[in-house]
Amino acid sequence: MSSNYWNNKTVFITGASSGIGKGLALEIAARGGRLGLLARREDVLKEIVDEIKSRNGIAIVVAADVRDSKAVRAAADRVRAELGPIDVMIANAGIGATNPAAQLDPEQVAQVIDINVLGAVNSVAAVVPEMVERGSGQLVAISSLAGYRGLAKSAAYCASKAALSSFFESLRIDLRHTGVTVTIIHPGFIKTPLTAGREAKMPYLMELDDAVKKIATAIEKGKKSYAFPWQLATIVRAGMIMPIAMYDWIAERNSFRE
Repeated sequence: MSSNYWNNKTVFITGASSGIGKGLALEIAARGGRLGLLARREDVLKEIVDEIKSRNGIAIVVAADVRDSKAVRAAADRVRAELGPIDVMIANAGIGATNPAAQLDPEQVAQVIDINVLGAVNSVAAVVPEMVERGSGQLVAISSLAGYRGLAKSAAYCASKAALSSFFESLRIDLRHTGVTVTIIHPGFIKTPLTAGREAKMPYLMELDDAVKKIATAIEKGKKSYAFPWQLATIVRAGMIMPIAMYDWIAERNSFRE
């Protein structure tokens, strides 16, 4: 894949103020992309934009809450007006939750679904009509290996990532022959604010810089689905074909939410 893939491409990233979103913003800017960065924390986004500009990159702040469809649409309109047509939209905004079944909090679950799933829906709706009309574009979902099967104390998070993956898979089928492609990323454990402070050992925990390089390269290659690290992805895929009793026995003894 050509090293100048991102040159003259406009990239719209949600959840860009920290973690994977911030890492991708810095990585893609370094590779020559123009960035529209969306998150709720405008002050933090401004710091990231200043950092990108200090390295001769191009980026703008478009602060909004992904749960507000009109605000996300307005943000995308501003990106198009200032940077040009959006070539790549990365739906990254997401939160985690620890909710054992006996302490289930419907409001917490609703918040996770609202941000992780409906926030992505709003982000797609803000860009896909123009992409289809133009006959080109790429939609990227930052899902998770946690979306393959349920994990202990992670019902809301696993459900949200499973829904996100299925939603984008349906989009991929619907958008065949339109020129708009879809990439679904399934990362494992990455050192971000989402995983910070956990006492549980997280297998194959990756450094953020290494992870975002893998994600950016998978986007460049137009992969339909990319799961990593390969060791953990292999284990997770094996779990999908395990007998239920065996899977439950193993999953019960491995909680990563402590």
